[in-house]
Amino acid sequence: MPANLTFDALKVAVGDGTIDTVLTCIVDMQGRLMGKRFHAQHFIDSGYDETHCCNYLVATDIEMVTVQGYKATSWAAGYGDYVIKPDLATLRLVPWLPGTAMVMCDLLDHHTHDLVPHAPRSILKRQIARAEAMGFTPYMATELEFFVFQDSFDALFDRGYRGLQTLGRQNADYAIFATSKEEAIMRAIRNGLYGAGIPIENSKGEAEAGQEEINVRYSDALDTADMHSIVKNGIKEIAHAAGHAVTFMAKYDHARAGSSSHVHQSLWSGGKNAFHDPDAEHGMSALMRSYIAGQLAHARDLTLCLAPYVNSYKRFVVGMFAPTKAVWSLDNRTAGFRVCGENTRGVRVECRIGGADLNPYLAMAALLAAGLDGIEKQMELEPAISGDIYQGGALREVPKTLGEAAALMQGSEMLRAAFGPDVVDHYHRAALWEIEEQNRVVTDWEVARGFERA
Repeated sequence: MPANLTFDALKVAVGDGTIDTVLTCIVDMQGRLMGKRFHAQHFIDSGYDETHCCNYLVATDIEMVTVQGYKATSWAAGYGDYVIKPDLATLRLVPWLPGTAMVMCDLLDHHTHDLVPHAPRSILKRQIARAEAMGFTPYMATELEFFVFQDSFDALFDRGYRGLQTLGRQNADYAIFATSKEEAIMRAIRNGLYGAGIPIENSKGEAEAGQEEINVRYSDALDTADMHSIVKNGIKEIAHAAGHAVTFMAKYDHARAGSSSHVHQSLWSGGKNAFHDPDAEHGMSALMRSYIAGQLAHARDLTLCLAPYVNSYKRFVVGMFAPTKAVWSLDNRTAGFRVCGENTRGVRVECRIGGADLNPYLAMAALLAAGLDGIEKQMELEPAISGDIYQGGALREVPKTLGEAAALMQGSEMLRAAFGPDVVDHYHRAALWEIEEQNRVVTDWEVARGFERA
């Protein structure tokens, strides 16, 4: 999906006063947009070529703490600069912000101008290039779930995120009347994102009170990752403007269903879906079977890229539609990997392990790396599992904790070869920091459980 604003069109819009601000956006380790707000005239004069940022932007935690222990950056190394390089093919309007355009950017080394290897966009670009060298274009889509709350971000922050009341009061899964109650904000989200060049297909009520899902049209992997990050940021900004808060936490309440980000995938060649073979069983080509086999072989190793926080693992609960087994099936929502569109030209694999808190660049890169490894090694696909996979017995498990997933990623020869050892070590350090912080902080649960009874 090409962006909806060319550089020449931007010059015209700046000249006539329609646009006065350009956001230059990189993606941090958490998948969030970071960057600068340029005066539009300065952007078209020189900012379009490059700008700069501190290199801690891909070495901080979710609270912007400058975590120590990274090889790439530290107090000892002085926290130098990276180059922010706008990708002008991604220029687009931001309809919900007056007079504003935005552009996605890559991070480059300040001295060599090479891509920073551990920057999320760089990691995905490397795997896309690997697929293209094999003759394939990866296509993907994400289904993004989130909760909408009655009150604003500021109001909830000020009261410590207590007394959370979702905008919807009851399960509105696919329900038209119930979602009509939330339509003011959801209509603004759909139309705003569409106006930003995001090909929104639809939104729907999800399987929990106040929960929504938004779907964007299938596209090439880098475009999908960019759109995913823009969608999350846009939903937050549009909700904030309307006086509401949203959350993309994987599990904001242990009594509620979690929020996922399922990733649909296929490889294309010559304008056709290379996963489709009309003469093969289920319409699945040998290529597709090896791709899925690779993902299954490495599913546990790559889970950290799909579930990056302590909270992420609280979503994997039996009976709440989040998978607990890393196996494949045909159109079965209890499996970690589901084949959709069997016997059609749209046949694809859906990874259901990731939560809405994932970084799309890391998730897609890891899934692609595993699938390509399966193709390169011509892995044989194990039999599909059917029925209630939650009760499937001794099957390959999704890791149960962040610590388990971090250790598996750190020891993964496949990921170390695909991403580079320094990149794996970088994100392993991020996971260890999350665990250190969990172990340090006294939680509300601990106080309620032990205050009187300990």
